Amino acid sequence: MAQGATPTVYRFSFGPWNISTGSDPFGPPVRKEVEYAEKIRSYKKLGFDAVQFHDDDIVPDDWSWPEKLKGIASVKNMIEGEGLFAEFVAPRLWEDARTIDGGFTSNSESDRKYALDRARRSVDIAREIGTKNIVLWLAREGSYIREAKDAKAAIGRLLDAFNAILEHDPEARILGEAKPNEPMDQAYLPTVGHMIGLAYKTIDPSRVGVVIESAHSILAGLDPSDDMAYALWHDKLWSVHLNDQNGLKYDQDKTFGSVDLRRAFDQVWVLEKSGFGTKGECVGLDIKAMRTTVVEDSTLHLANSKAMFLRLLDIVRGVDEAKVQELRSKRQYEQLEMMILTALTGG
Repeated sequence: MAQGATPTVYRFSFGPWNISTGSDPFGPPVRKEVEYAEKIRSYKKLGFDAVQFHDDDIVPDDWSWPEKLKGIASVKNMIEGEGLFAEFVAPRLWEDARTIDGGFTSNSESDRKYALDRARRSVDIAREIGTKNIVLWLAREGSYIREAKDAKAAIGRLLDAFNAILEHDPEARILGEAKPNEPMDQAYLPTVGHMIGLAYKTIDPSRVGVVIESAHSILAGLDPSDDMAYALWHDKLWSVHLNDQNGLKYDQDKTFGSVDLRRAFDQVWVLEKSGFGTKGECVGLDIKAMRTTVVEDSTLHLANSKAMFLRLLDIVRGVDEAKVQELRSKRQYEQLEMMILTALTGG
């Protein structure tokens, strides 16, 4: 935020899957399922503004288009009745049997066709629900062993998929969500830099950007704030999924700021200082409640993450910018570090 400018009023989002039954690869559900309508009603109670959707969060993929239109209208009425809007739609390609070896990069021509068709259907759903944003998390677009696929050809197929979406709707925008691994051993577009590199090769780079998830950057051994700054420099950071991560392991989706408070501070710092949110971008969350959490408390992780963002935002806005610039100019980084630590510890 520029000196003297009106402070950004941030808008917040999450997906209905963030209110979950708590199942994981090592155990069954531990909480009862919360009714879909109740999840939607919880948004405004928690102070959120927008809903992140997978395509089948709105309507099942196997419905006919007339059935889909009725279902989409019903969901749109539901969210608008709660004063919400749809932030994006993401085709859920990674759970179908036809995409076990990747969708866009599968060695099977028929499976690739299915993935492209479903992506186009997601664009149609997004148009009807009221958003131009299509998030592509390329979950299985990679390999378990290097020799399984032609990696160079796979990048070309990914580019073809991006172009097919852009051609399908001249107003659609793609937000690539990079992740280095899991569920695949190695992803073909593992980092924000890879995603942005591909964006410039599409038929319309102005409509291809990224959504950055904190944990995904950490899993790549990178700092999320640096990834965000890089995307912001390219004017391609169109959403964020804030969370936290304890080391280079599976994707944990912890409450924002719960593992590394300074790392979380730096993300808020970069977003605020770079004017993120001034074009309507959402501060999105992608987080899981702890498995021990009871159903009555199954939205606390969302409330806590938003509260942490706002607390860190207050700290960021309270830092003396002139003093920061002075210390930078003198390369007095020990003093600058202590200044930040003092702010974070309330000194």
